[in-house]
Amino acid sequence: MPLTLDTLNAADQTGFVQLLDGVYEHSPWIAQAAWAQRPFTTPAHLKHAMATVVRTASREAQLGLICAHPELAGKAAMAGQLTAESTHEQSTSGLTHCSPEEFARLQQLNADYKARFGWPFIMAVRGPRGLGLRRQAIIETFARRLDQPAQVELAECLRQIHRIAEIRLNDKFGVVPEQGAMVWDWAEQLAKFSELGYKEQGQLTVTYLTPAHRECANQLRTWMHTCGFDEVHLDAVGNVVGTYHGSDATAPRLLTGSHYDTVRNGGKYDGRLGIFVPMACVKALHQQGRRLRHGIEVIGFAEEEGQRYAATFLGSGALVGDFKAEWLDQVDTEGITLRQAMQAAGLSADLAEIAQLRRAPKHYLGFVEVHIEQGPWLDEIDQPLGVVTSINGSARFVGEVIGQASHAGTTPMDRRRDAAAAVAELVLYVEQRAAQDAASPIGPSVGTVGVLNVPSGSVNVVPGRCQFTLDLRAPTNAQRDALVQDVTQQLQAIVDRRGLRHSLTRSMTASAAPSDAALQARWEAAVKATGLPIVKLPSGAGHDAMKLHEAMPQAMLFVRGGNNGISHNPLETITQDDAQLCVNAFMHLLDHL
Repeated sequence: MPLTLDTLNAADQTGFVQLLDGVYEHSPWIAQAAWAQRPFTTPAHLKHAMATVVRTASREAQLGLICAHPELAGKAAMAGQLTAESTHEQSTSGLTHCSPEEFARLQQLNADYKARFGWPFIMAVRGPRGLGLRRQAIIETFARRLDQPAQVELAECLRQIHRIAEIRLNDKFGVVPEQGAMVWDWAEQLAKFSELGYKEQGQLTVTYLTPAHRECANQLRTWMHTCGFDEVHLDAVGNVVGTYHGSDATAPRLLTGSHYDTVRNGGKYDGRLGIFVPMACVKALHQQGRRLRHGIEVIGFAEEEGQRYAATFLGSGALVGDFKAEWLDQVDTEGITLRQAMQAAGLSADLAEIAQLRRAPKHYLGFVEVHIEQGPWLDEIDQPLGVVTSINGSARFVGEVIGQASHAGTTPMDRRRDAAAAVAELVLYVEQRAAQDAASPIGPSVGTVGVLNVPSGSVNVVPGRCQFTLDLRAPTNAQRDALVQDVTQQLQAIVDRRGLRHSLTRSMTASAAPSDAALQARWEAAVKATGLPIVKLPSGAGHDAMKLHEAMPQAMLFVRGGNNGISHNPLETITQDDAQLCVNAFMHLLDHL
């Protein structure tokens, strides 16, 4: 019989530990410490409590937990000396049936890893979907993590242990995250559409109105019909729009969604997760024959990343009346204008038709967006969901410092007009100045010099010119503007002191988008209902919610990303369990509208 929370909550400490035997490998102390936090309201509550016990334990205890785990395809596995749980996991991923070459490779990796770190390599080999990873994927991950810094790898081992424990708990409770698995599978299937030149290399690239982009749109439309949406259509800019009507035709709708385009060689969840989660909720409502009072409008925005054309937020911008006529004349790297690309995709490129996409705020309760965090914070604190307090405002600049090119061997150091050295000084200042806001009560600032270029540079020439970019972000416009002012003043001081000239052109300004208090409170209640603590954080990345913020209230929910929260990268990942929690939270929000 599956374990139940009622049985677990009613047990004394000894019985509690026995019931959870095997969840954490040879480490009963975790369950012993978690027992005091009963009663647990959900499996997620229990999982988080035990993860917190580990995270707050001593380094000695953490290392003991790691060392309690066996090597992958190691001597203990070959001798049949693993626990039943470990035997099942390694068998599921085929590690008990390695080829001689794979076995030799794993033995070498085990030896190299143990020599470097002093503890065994830990990986949840049943993977984010729970079905088991391919041996080659395990070997590739093993080799990649061998290069990580020791402290980073220690933390990753503990997170992998929590994933192992999560899967084992699911087995004990008989929990099957069906909707989370469906979301995960949708992400995998949509990632099969990628552009030529990238698809052959196993890379995901979907930019605006390419054939791969249009295939994604068609697939989303098919899925939306299957989920039970009442209306599904492609709008004048390529957004995929699905509507599930409410019982009261006069009631305002809830607007939600995210983008389905990607950066080049990107991840499978950035943007797309925010389409799949509400799709899963609509499918559940349809299967139950349920109508909420308020309708739900889910939009897969056609463009957010600004990859093929510079018209960033083209999809969501059209909904707030921010589609600029001059965008139609923008040209991609192959000389194709945006107008031509739209017409080739069957869109009219007619400004009057695009203008009709503008939404009237009075017809909507607001806009909510689910998104992968794209940062390490939630992953570091073992928290699956986070409530966004604000989307950072940003300012971008393109600049150049101009000095005097001269001979590197004959120009004395005190007489140089080195443009690159001046920009290098600015880079360090940006780093230091942004770090000063780390303790800001509303959230930290960040600053990046992403491009550095010395035109016609040479190894034996003092740089006479240096081109650069600036990207400055903060949770509020005021904090962003203070950062901009300090950085620009410092740049002026640097060039004055060094006898140089400079130019600095602002290329983009995006206002901060603080979450609507009422919608944020709904997300907080939804997270609490899953049994998780409420964690609030700002978003450092841009989102479609920033554009909708110009017209209506908005609030976002973050889902943690694995692999230290990396995004815009093929290593971007989530688990089916976290996806299920997100679906649960979204359904709670819908049920309480």
